[in-house]
Amino acid sequence: MITKEDAPVGWTLLMSELEDAKEHLSSLIEDMRQDPEYDDANLRIDLGHVFSHLNRAWHRRDFHEDLSDMEWEKASQFPADIEPL
Repeated sequence: MITKEDAPVGWTLLMSELEDAKEHLSSLIEDMRQDPEYDDANLRIDLGHVFSHLNRAWHRRDFHEDLSDMEWEKASQFPADIEPL
């Protein structure tokens, strides 16, 4: 895994994905609490957004620089090298 010291650009991008996931998850939780009309379609979209950030964070853990367009697409998918618990 990259570190802040050996890959400052990659580290910043990794942390940005995690911060975005955190922000969107907090927003999802608040929307579910406040909106009685919040439904399965909204949850699917909102969780998909959170997952995309988390998936890119997982893929970025070894990237020292930014992702190419092709790498971005692949990194947005659920990783094949991690098992859900």
